[in-house]
Amino acid sequence: MGGADAPVIRLSGLGRTFPGTVEVHALRPVELEVERGEFLAVVGPSGSGKSTFLNLLGLLDRPTSGTYELGGIDVAGLGERQRTAVRGHRIGFVFQSFQLLPYRTATENVELAQLYVGRDAASRRDRAVEALGRVGLDHRLDALPPTLSGGERQRVAIARALVNRPQLLLCDEPTGNLDSHTSEIIMELFDELHRSGQTIVIITHDPTVAARAQRTLVMRDGVLGTGAEAGA
Repeated sequence: MGGADAPVIRLSGLGRTFPGTVEVHALRPVELEVERGEFLAVVGPSGSGKSTFLNLLGLLDRPTSGTYELGGIDVAGLGERQRTAVRGHRIGFVFQSFQLLPYRTATENVELAQLYVGRDAASRRDRAVEALGRVGLDHRLDALPPTLSGGERQRVAIARALVNRPQLLLCDEPTGNLDSHTSEIIMELFDELHRSGQTIVIITHDPTVAARAQRTLVMRDGVLGTGAEAGA
C-alpha cells in the first residue's frame, strides 16, 4: 500500500473544528506536502493550533474536513484498528516530557513500542539494542529512567520512536525540558537522522530549534502557512 514516490505527508483541505455554542476552528483547511527525507518545523505560540495539527498528523485525532495521505495511503477515513496499525508501523513520536516508564530499563522502554507490530521477544530486544546504539546509549541499556540525565532520557525516547523504522518522526517540543547545551546535543542527533534520510516534523515555539529544519511554517489562530500567510 502506498507508492514509493508518494510524499510522506499530503494534506488537502485538512481541517479540525470543535463543535459548541461557538464553533472553534482549531485548524483551518491546510494544503501541504512533505517529501521523503524532508525536515519541517512548525512554529507558533501556545493556543495557535500546533497541538491539533500534531494530533491529526499522528492519527491521534480525526479531521472534520479534507484528506490526509501518509506515504500514499488515505488515512483520514480508516477504522480505529487500521489507524492503530498504521500509527505503530509508520509514525514515531517524540514528546517534550519523554513519557518513559520509570521502573523499566531503557531497553525495555524501547521494546514496549514494538508490542503492537507483532515481533517476538528476541527480535524486540535486538531491535531495541540497535536503536539505543543509534542514539549513543549502548552503554546505558539496563539503566532506569530516574538514573538518566534529561538528555539521555530524551535519547531513549528517540530510540523508542525509531525502533519500528517509521516513515515519519513527529516531535512535540522535543527540547522543551532541556537546557541549552543538552538541547544542542539532541538537535545534532536530529540533524544526523535527517542526513540518514529520516522524514522529521518538529512542533516548536523555539526559533533556534526551527532554524535547524529545511523548511519552517508558522501556525497562528489555526492557520498554517508562511509567516505572511499565517498573519505573522
